[in-house]
Order: sequence, then structure tokens, then C-alpha cells
Amino acid sequence: SRPGAMPGASIPAMDLLPASWPALWAIETPLAELVVRAAVLYFGILLLLRLMPRRTGGELGTMDLVMILLVTEAATHSLGGYRSLGDGLFVIAVLMLIDYTVNALSYRLPWFERLVASPPLPIMLDGRLQRRSMRREFITEDELRAELRAHDIEDLADVERAYVEPEGEITFLTRKRSDGDAQGAAGP
Repeated sequence: SRPGAMPGASIPAMDLLPASWPALWAIETPLAELVVRAAVLYFGILLLLRLMPRRTGGELGTMDLVMILLVTEAATHSLGGYRSLGDGLFVIAVLMLIDYTVNALSYRLPWFERLVASPPLPIMLDGRLQRRSMRREFITEDELRAELRAHDIEDLADVERAYVEPEGEITFLTRKRSDGDAQGAAGP
């Protein structure tokens, strides 16, 4: 008995190493269940993020954000939620395969790209603010002016069009100047 311990209480011995190394890696959950769980989480979070304002995710693409969230979640489970590292590693591999497939399909099939990625949203057209689009994305006029300054554009009158891109970034197309300067996009 150690000092300060309750009399008669025994302290269980702590194992330093696992009893069976192969059991640590064995997949215990049915593979089909792991695949379905990974797919439902991936597409469920993708759908929810698609419904949210674009600027919520910062400058990460929606699919990138989904991938980061799910790999983190799967890694967390492999550290403690699952009893096997094999389960966690398998889920991470499935998530990576789903992400690769979604990106490949988005590249090859324009209709699939439109399904999983938001198109650029105009917040300024022909020099006029599109207040409905700005409300939808929670962009105030002060925030828009701050973005103008960040892109070295002095006045709203200098802007022909402005868009909120799918990743949440605001881009601008400036008006043609009378001195012959070409219309250009301001961006980072």
C-alpha cells in the first residue's frame, strides 16, 4: 500500500505495453459500416456547408474543409473512440478516396461541379450593390469598402463587378478608365 492510499484498497497495475500488438491494428467494425459512416458524414457535412454563407469557412474550399474536419474526427476516434487503430486508419483511407473521387468528378463533369461547389455570387453588378446577395452572405457595406481598400481600390465607383467566390474571397473587376487602362481583376 502506498502512503495516503485508503487502507485495503488495491491499485490496479498499469500496463506499459499492449498485451497484443496485432489486436491494436485489427479492424473490429464491419468494413461496410465504416464505409457508410464515412460517406454519410462526408456528404452530410458537404451539404450543410453548401447551405452556409461562403465566408464561414474562410479561404478554404468547402471540400477541403470537409476533408479536414472528417480526417480530424476519424483520427480522434482512432485514438480513443475505436478500440483499434485499424478502424481509424481505414476510415481515413475511405475519406481520402471519397475526397479524391469527388474532386475528380468535379473536374470531369461540370454538372457535378455545380452540385458540390457554389458558383461565384455577384454582390455588385454594373457598379450597383446587390443588397440581397450581400445579406445572404452577411457582408456589410463597410466590410465591402474594407475589402476595396485591401485591394487598393479607392471607391465603389471604380468597381464594375464584385463577387464572393466559392472559397469566401471577394474579388473585383474594375471599370475601364478613360486614360486607356484595361479592365482588370484586383486580387491577392
